[in-house]
Amino acid sequence: MRLTDYEVLTFDTYGTLIDWETGIYTALGPLIAMLDDAPTRDRVLELFAEAEAAQQTETPSMIYSELLSTVYRTMARNWAVKVDPEESARFGASVKDWPAFVDSRASLQYLKQHYKLITLTNCDRISYRGSAERLGNPWDAIYTAQDVGSYKPSLQNFDYLLEHVKTEFGLEKTDILHTAQSLFHDHVPATAKGLATAWIDRRHDAEGFGATMPPPGDYRVDFRFKSMADMVRAHQDALREG
Repeated sequence: MRLTDYEVLTFDTYGTLIDWETGIYTALGPLIAMLDDAPTRDRVLELFAEAEAAQQTETPSMIYSELLSTVYRTMARNWAVKVDPEESARFGASVKDWPAFVDSRASLQYLKQHYKLITLTNCDRISYRGSAERLGNPWDAIYTAQDVGSYKPSLQNFDYLLEHVKTEFGLEKTDILHTAQSLFHDHVPATAKGLATAWIDRRHDAEGFGATMPPPGDYRVDFRFKSMADMVRAHQDALREG
């Protein structure tokens, strides 16, 4: 199994290409500032992960900006803090402000020379526009949770991906390498669907799972890289080796 064996790289965006943990924590700043005894950054991210996953299960058709606003209110309620609708709406609209990892844009530009690039994201269409621009608009296709009507790790999202890759590009499951950071959102369901996977282990030097829940089942990782830049170097090595 080699990186050069595939025709399509399908990506998760948030946590993989966009530094959503920095974006989330920064956007939660006004809420955290209201607390007398604020949790650590990692604990805040864990609490976000719990609230987000629960809300996505409860309301799978809610678009992501609205879902984030609801999560903000849930976290405020759990901390016994009162917030007004404008505050939660600002958090819901914050996706456009979340920064890209420093290696994402250049790595995607390189990989686009060798693969079709598709993202399977839990975002909504409007919120994703800012992220796509930050990444240099590299995508051949963008499949959002809003399009599917459910959120990863639902297998429905991966069924949608496989169906559309086949109908739009004439390619099969064996042509796809699914590339993602989140074991919970991506690697467990991708493994269940029989996809090859590349783990961009952005939290390789940190404990815990940050803004994602722990993986709820078995998963397989075919390639593991600490960054997108590492993936690019591995691809270049594979080309040199022939």
